[in-house]
Amino acid sequence: MKTKPLFGDFFKEKRIQKGLTLRGFCKAHGLDPGNISKLERGMLPPPESKEKLEEYASNLGLRRGTDDWFQFFDLAAASKGIIPGELMDNEELVRSLPLIFRTFRNKKISKQQVDDLIEKLKRT
Repeated sequence: MKTKPLFGDFFKEKRIQKGLTLRGFCKAHGLDPGNISKLERGMLPPPESKEKLEEYASNLGLRRGTDDWFQFFDLAAASKGIIPGELMDNEELVRSLPLIFRTFRNKKISKQQVDDLIEKLKRT
């Protein structure tokens, strides 16, 4: 079953930004090129292990706490259909999720509305 490729796209983009071919990246970090290729193409899901995700993030040069770091982990969670744990710890946000889900299901919303919603969530 093919997973959503967004995580793999992001992984590949960051690898290329480091100026590394797939084989060069894998050789430098002792990884299997076949598996990383499948990961980048969305044929393998992101690893379940937080430690393995952290290893990959580090190999890609992502710094802990940066936007890229969070995007990497958020895309991994989204590809598995889950909400990141630290977000689930925010009770006010969790109470807002049903409204957010209904909004996205039932109503076309503009990019500006999405941006406004993101800003509201950041203040939560």
